[in-house]
Amino acid sequence: MAIEVGPVDVAHTRYAISPLGETMQALRVASGAQPAGALRPWAERIAPLYRRLRADVPAVGALTALMRRGGYNADFIHPPPSGPGGDFAAELAAVRATPLLRARGELARNLAGLRPPPRYVQQILDAPDVVDRLADAIEAAWHALVEPDWARVRTVLERDLVRRAGHLAMYGWAAALSDLDARVSWRSDGPAGTIEVRTGSRTGWERHRLDGAGLLLMPTVFGAMITYVEPPWPYALVYPARGIADLLGPAAAAPGGQGLGRLVGPHRADVLRALAVPATTTQLVRQLGLSLGAVGGHLAVLRQTGLVTRTRTGRAVRYERTPLGDALAGT
Repeated sequence: MAIEVGPVDVAHTRYAISPLGETMQALRVASGAQPAGALRPWAERIAPLYRRLRADVPAVGALTALMRRGGYNADFIHPPPSGPGGDFAAELAAVRATPLLRARGELARNLAGLRPPPRYVQQILDAPDVVDRLADAIEAAWHALVEPDWARVRTVLERDLVRRAGHLAMYGWAAALSDLDARVSWRSDGPAGTIEVRTGSRTGWERHRLDGAGLLLMPTVFGAMITYVEPPWPYALVYPARGIADLLGPAAAAPGGQGLGRLVGPHRADVLRALAVPATTTQLVRQLGLSLGAVGGHLAVLRQTGLVTRTRTGRAVRYERTPLGDALAGT
């Protein structure tokens, strides 16, 4: 797939976080439709919750029956947010507003080529209230699987977006896409260029043009890359966020690297290691599970000793390690 990008598309490119999207991706991992990878400890922890969810809400089984890799997945149950995102209720309302005729068309396309689903799933998909039943299942999955960890998940996503936006603004598309996904590359053509996405499709090399509309970039903690190139959705790329291990707790010490904790104290060491990616005080509180006062105190000491610096961007103050802090963080 090729997406042609013009000079004005940088200014019109947006960034969003989708709690509903994370819910659908988390369901993929919990159901085994997608390998857990680095999230295996999370998947093992929520496995009993997922089994209970499947038993209590049969429509969750209908959602997972629709999940396929390398083929079309119904868009209306996993739409990109229309704005910056972060509001699960607003996203769920958009799902519930899906016209039944469109939902039936997308479901038929989704199921084409798949094995016939179990009878109870087919009954749900054939029901006149199928949109609401699937939306209810998404809401139940959100409350059971994602909402309890949302503070940490959101922190990982926000930090990735700040990094990605900075690279695009300062260095252009090549830098912003360099580590987005192994299947994504940039081909420059003067002030413009082309985003190339290897989708594995055998239907040929599709070409699309942003035409000044910009691109929507959305990181995901639980999922893999997804492309949106069909109306009514904006052109969008969902990509794996960096720092996924942060969902599991504080950044780990380097092998044999206990010296930093002995030098500055274990919690201060955790703060310094967590700043492998710049972060705000609030983001560090979510990630590390420490109080706001404790994190603020540790940051003050780390600044006084030249291990971190801070930069104000609008109303946000972000902390990052100095070269000395980088060197000590591995000890």
